[in-house]
Amino acid sequence: MSVIRPATVDDVPAILRMIHDLAIYEKEPDAVKNTPEKLRDVLFGESPRVYAHMAENELGEVQGFALWFLNYSTWEGVHGIYLEDLYVMPEARGEGHGKALLQHLAAIAVERGYARVEWSVLDWNEPSIAFYRNLGAAPMAEWSTFRLTGEALSAFGAARQVPVHG
Repeated sequence: MSVIRPATVDDVPAILRMIHDLAIYEKEPDAVKNTPEKLRDVLFGESPRVYAHMAENELGEVQGFALWFLNYSTWEGVHGIYLEDLYVMPEARGEGHGKALLQHLAAIAVERGYARVEWSVLDWNEPSIAFYRNLGAAPMAEWSTFRLTGEALSAFGAARQVPVHG
């Protein structure tokens, strides 16, 4: 049985460790640049806009986490939840922790009148895709994710020609 609770500042080391584990699983072991200080600030700073929930087993041991933030649907006119990371430790998979985390986020969305919970999954991650489909989630047909990052982001932003006021 899984217990879901909001993350606390004491969870930062465990969350960061699982972020690194997720990066290894997703074949990007050197991509994580996050630090305990950055994570602590974004989750528990003056005005946090990123949230995390922890999954624990019946002994109170952390088994996984969900890290999320709000998005907004211009068509619906309400917020939604964007799940940035969902991770369950390999030895705890199949025990219901991932499902419990997602159900918790779905309940938050329903309680607050949000329109959706959405996330991205790598095309090759068949176990996760099967898990999400089994929950009733569906891929968004006809949509592709785009991202500006690194050199392309810097160059494009630096080329801004419209004056900024305010």
